[in-house]
Amino acid sequence: MKRASGLISVLSFLAVCALGAQAAEVTLIKSGTVLTVTQGTIENGDVLVRDGKIAEVGKGLKAPEGAKVIDATGLFVTPGIIDCHSHIAVAGSVNEGSISVSSMVNIADVLNPEDIDIYRDLAGGVTTANILHGSANPIGGQTLVIKLRWGKPAKDLPFEGALPGIKWALGENPKRSFLSNPGTATRYPASRMGVVDVFREAFSEAVDYKKAWDDYNRRKAAGEANLIPPRRDLKLEPLLEVLEGKRLVHMHCYREDEILQLIRVAEEFHFKIATFQHVLEGYKVADEIAKSGAGASTFSDWWAYKVEAYDAIPYNAALMTERGIVVSINSDSGEEARHLNQEAAKSMKWGGLSHDEALKLVTINPAIQLHIADRVGSIEPGKDADLAIYNKDPLSVYAVPQKVLIDGQVYFDRQQDLARRATLEKEKKALVEKESKAAEAGKGRRRPGASPNAVPKTGGPPAATPKAPRAPGELSSNT
Repeated sequence: MKRASGLISVLSFLAVCALGAQAAEVTLIKSGTVLTVTQGTIENGDVLVRDGKIAEVGKGLKAPEGAKVIDATGLFVTPGIIDCHSHIAVAGSVNEGSISVSSMVNIADVLNPEDIDIYRDLAGGVTTANILHGSANPIGGQTLVIKLRWGKPAKDLPFEGALPGIKWALGENPKRSFLSNPGTATRYPASRMGVVDVFREAFSEAVDYKKAWDDYNRRKAAGEANLIPPRRDLKLEPLLEVLEGKRLVHMHCYREDEILQLIRVAEEFHFKIATFQHVLEGYKVADEIAKSGAGASTFSDWWAYKVEAYDAIPYNAALMTERGIVVSINSDSGEEARHLNQEAAKSMKWGGLSHDEALKLVTINPAIQLHIADRVGSIEPGKDADLAIYNKDPLSVYAVPQKVLIDGQVYFDRQQDLARRATLEKEKKALVEKESKAAEAGKGRRRPGASPNAVPKTGGPPAATPKAPRAPGELSSNT
């Protein structure tokens, strides 16, 4: 049955891929309520898209000859949602937790374009996601910003021109991740002070590495002959990029004391923290975070799911916003990402943010945090045509995306999705029946006494051995 399930998944994947080819060079979204995020709301407004970019925004725009027209009468047009903390589209584990510093590993190497969560999140209005390494170690792997171009190969998912990032972590996860591998030796660090030491040790090495390369480049520029360049270090190169402002730091954290610890380390080694992730006690040290220039990407109302989260409050996003921090609401979950618009809306009740302020939490603010606000996050001429069209106000619990566009292409269409389900169900039933018949026929041809896992005469591997269940108490090291 596993083979049949695989075929069903592939057919479903290919069936939906057709949406990605529906782009016209020019598209006019007409007569909708356009929530630009940065330039106010336009009732009965139009958005003209040309070659994947927003060309015009206003009222009474005329569709050029041959343009595709999307009637948005009674609908709401918003920028595509941006998720600043996601773990979708990753093949295998998101953690390389065997060592304390795994800055050499890269999410780009395990990007999985067939992960169904891409399509599901796209159906929730998400167009861009920051795909992070897990939080098993103080200094984790390199991160990647992608567009949810469902149906495209892995090479076409990365957000062109977005700065690369790196995931770091404080607290329970990095100091207890050795528990994920029962029977193995305890991996340093095993305490909070050890976690901070890992950062200082690593950046001391990175500073020396930078000095060695600066000296080499200076001598080479001066014309000195027979120079031997420093040995390349794949662990230190991403940290060197952090020091040079070429790689963004995304810091998993919860407690106020640890947030302040990392601000001090950043000041000591002269680098910037792009975002504090989770940051559930950020409201306690909001002034210090604002002064550091870091952003905060948090949950709407998650708390008490672990000891570090006991002091979390649903007012966190609003309080940090009031103190001048650029705040976003993230998912950290393929499921949560499907309703990030509703998560943002909660800040209107818990903290009194305005409608526009709440919508910014999942549009322009995460774009600012990821340094891509010149391309996405609001509906303005010249920006990428990454748009979501809702049946209701996007901050309503009743809001459901009807169409989602990326670079002007329709990658999700709810009506087409609904219409396709009957066909897919029919294909599924036929495949299951075919698989059952093949299995029955195979039983009849088996040699007497032969094991079901025996290698056939024609060659080939035996059936795969089932994976052992996760050990009791094994940690996922993500949240």
